[in-house]
Amino acid sequence: MEEKGVGSVVQQDKTGKVKQAENKDQCVACHHHAPKGHVTMAVPPAYADLGKSAKDIFSKGFGYGTLKLDVKTKSQSGVQEFNTSGSNNTDTGKSGGHLETKYKVKDLGLNFSQKWNTDNTLTTEITMEDQLAKGLKLSLDTSFVPNTGKKSAKLKTGYKRDYANVGCDLDFDMAGPTVHAAAVLGYEGWLAGYQLAFDTAKSKLTKNNFALGYKAGDFQLHTSVNDGTEFGGSIYQKVNSNLETAVQLAWTAGSNNTRFGIGAKYQLDKDASLSTKVDNACLVGVGYTQTLRPGVKLTLSGLIDGKNVNGGGHKIGLGFELEA
Repeated sequence: MEEKGVGSVVQQDKTGKVKQAENKDQCVACHHHAPKGHVTMAVPPAYADLGKSAKDIFSKGFGYGTLKLDVKTKSQSGVQEFNTSGSNNTDTGKSGGHLETKYKVKDLGLNFSQKWNTDNTLTTEITMEDQLAKGLKLSLDTSFVPNTGKKSAKLKTGYKRDYANVGCDLDFDMAGPTVHAAAVLGYEGWLAGYQLAFDTAKSKLTKNNFALGYKAGDFQLHTSVNDGTEFGGSIYQKVNSNLETAVQLAWTAGSNNTRFGIGAKYQLDKDASLSTKVDNACLVGVGYTQTLRPGVKLTLSGLIDGKNVNGGGHKIGLGFELEA
């Protein structure tokens, strides 16, 4: 009798554990089957970032005509960052560089950035984000040239949330400030944007741009009209995990001059990639990027004039990036 009682207790205990495990599984299942309609909407990009995926295909991985060295370091706490860059133009022989320091105050949501370049220009930027309101970003950007005493300042504001991304910058000038404003609305992959610049001194609209785009996973379409005279468009497609392609078009009203380009980026392996592009002027660009080790990246690029292959005038470039 005692042995049977012990066995029944053990059986009840096992049954209880099984039921508890089943209840846990049911809770997990219920958790995953959340009520429909509870979906987080995507925040549209800023106006300057519309069509960015296609732009990156034509710009990143190419640095012909220059020899460049970039060094990026961080403090152990991650609070401070130091960026140093130096470059030499192989055509003119002119060299230049800059030193940039960044300091973060996470508790206050503040970022301080100071930059000095070899043109003897000192710029300082103070940024506060997500403090006064979620999605609100405020920045004060100032520059000073010691040689001439020239000073400038710009107050930047930006606010982003579901379906909308808006910004307004005030460029201070002794004659009168210039207002730069932009807004992008997005819904179910469709994007519509508008950008303007208004010179208060002349009471004149100096920039009047429109953009329309569509983004769906591995496909992006972007069109724009600048000041009613400059028309442009781009198509980006991620063919697979290794291959990305893009097409760019641009033309000016009243002119038959149409600019056209095709670009592609192929990821050879996890450490190497190859970029190519060609335009209607028969200029062929090739770039090769290799990560030698974590934090060490090498970029080789060249530009070939397809119309004058034997005449020379081709360009090469070398870039070296260190990050620690």
